[in-house]
Amino acid sequence: MFTHYMNKTWVQNLSLVLMLGLIAYYFGFVFNFDYKFNWSVLYTETEYGNMGHMLLNGLNLTVSISLYSAVLALGLGTLFGLARLSNFKPVYVFASAYVEFFRNTPLLVQLFFWNFALPAGLPEELKMKLFELDFEFWVATLGLGIYTSSFMAEVIRAGIQSVPKGLLEASYSSGLTYSQSLRKIILPLAFREIIPPLGSEFLNNMKNSSLAMTVGVAEVCWSAQEVEALTYSGFEATAAATAIYLTLSLIIAIFLNLVNAKLKIVGNDGATTTRRIADLIFLPVVKVSQILSDLLWHLGKAPVDSRTLSPGAAAWLKFRTTCWAAIVFTVKALFVAFLLGIVYQTVKGLASFNYQIIWDNLRALLIWRFPNGGSTEVFWGLGGLSMSIIMAVISISLSFIIGLVVGVGRTSDNRAIKVPCMFYIELIRGNPLIMVIFWVYFFLPPILKIQLDVFWSATLAMTIFFGAYIAEIVRGGIENIPKGQVEAAVSTGLDYFQTMRRVILPQALKQMLPAIVGMFIAAFKDTSLAYIIGVMELTTAAYSINNRLMLYPFEIYTTIAVLYFVCCYIMSLYARRLERKLSPESVRLAM
Repeated sequence: MFTHYMNKTWVQNLSLVLMLGLIAYYFGFVFNFDYKFNWSVLYTETEYGNMGHMLLNGLNLTVSISLYSAVLALGLGTLFGLARLSNFKPVYVFASAYVEFFRNTPLLVQLFFWNFALPAGLPEELKMKLFELDFEFWVATLGLGIYTSSFMAEVIRAGIQSVPKGLLEASYSSGLTYSQSLRKIILPLAFREIIPPLGSEFLNNMKNSSLAMTVGVAEVCWSAQEVEALTYSGFEATAAATAIYLTLSLIIAIFLNLVNAKLKIVGNDGATTTRRIADLIFLPVVKVSQILSDLLWHLGKAPVDSRTLSPGAAAWLKFRTTCWAAIVFTVKALFVAFLLGIVYQTVKGLASFNYQIIWDNLRALLIWRFPNGGSTEVFWGLGGLSMSIIMAVISISLSFIIGLVVGVGRTSDNRAIKVPCMFYIELIRGNPLIMVIFWVYFFLPPILKIQLDVFWSATLAMTIFFGAYIAEIVRGGIENIPKGQVEAAVSTGLDYFQTMRRVILPQALKQMLPAIVGMFIAAFKDTSLAYIIGVMELTTAAYSINNRLMLYPFEIYTTIAVLYFVCCYIMSLYARRLERKLSPESVRLAM
């Protein structure tokens, strides 16, 4: 009887209204916040100035960092994505090293290296000139662009490899050159495939801009913390920052949907309204690209058959071909020289390290003061790399349970289940992890009337955050199972939960394993963000040691970058092994 009524739409809508009413009643009349809200602080003048203007200035910096870094990331990502398909081994090795290193070290560590370690190795005059050019802003922008480009490179490489190899061979046989084949055949088809994952990287890039606050850039997250420090209006400032991030995420998602609609091949049914809007918005871009394409076509014209040319024209063609071969050889030689120069400088820099400093502090970086920590320290003073691993294991284990439940609920046809799950997923995924950490650390204890150690605050925040992402992985895995299997299971008498438990999830989990391992890698890297609230994980330990020593930032930050890289790279190799095992038919397209 209960199931029969819950299948009715009006009962589901009524259930949602009742849930909202109960939540509003509890927090409005029963629960005592013991906090006086003052929303006017966001739009009125205070003794410290207009806090709304401060947040808007932070928004301006967030948008600027996101746009500049996204353009840089897309350019570098395309370049290194193509380089990873090159048959020229030095290019392939360099691109692979770039992608693997920057993908497998946390963004926060990279920003600390660029901001604290790099200036220490520069001449004093150059250092002062950099500081005069808004050094922190450009460190955040370039660091974020380089970090995001390593992920985009893999997305673009995978998109190019998804194009059938026969298309490349057909373009060559029709007389197109390499650049023409790439520009007119391969990349247009590849970008149609990679818009969804590339869109996720643009969203992540915007949310990762929140880490610019750690190097002193007054973006949205920094501004919200400053408003709280000046006015003690923490709820209001954090709510405003949350609304800003959600709005930016929505704008990016809408823009990417328009791009996807523009690139989509329209069938016989005609263009949709979204497609017409996209055509209108991108009309100037299309016109400019057509003009540039015509110019490039003439510059990169394929050689014609020398048998149809006069002796003079044939000689000119041979001269051009010889010159082009010489140019290609010269560029390759210069690149090899450049690569050898980088290797030489790297070896020279590593040789100049004070390895005694690294050795003396290695134990602290690995386990901090364990087992001799104070009574107030969690896990007997355990910290460093060990703390990062423990945080990642706990958060990903608990978030898997949350993600499994919410992901299954997200696929339900019952609105009373589906809508709350969608709200949780979109709210969490629309905000950076650093904001979720602030929510849990500053606001959960007074709401729940409990005291949380910084370790458990960060771990709980990561659990909530990654639970939303795993829920989307679960949803994708479930929806990838053919609907016929669900219908067959229902026809045998199984209910919804039995169908999920016995038929759908066992198959979907197998497909989800590589993505879940990838999420564990992300969780391990993101433990570095616990530095914000003082958890003694690896990044915080390194920061503390560097502040004590002052003279060895290169040694300290290089060491933790290597520690992060080794752990993440081992896990990424395992993820690739799982992916190859589950997709043995993949073929590499060489460019």
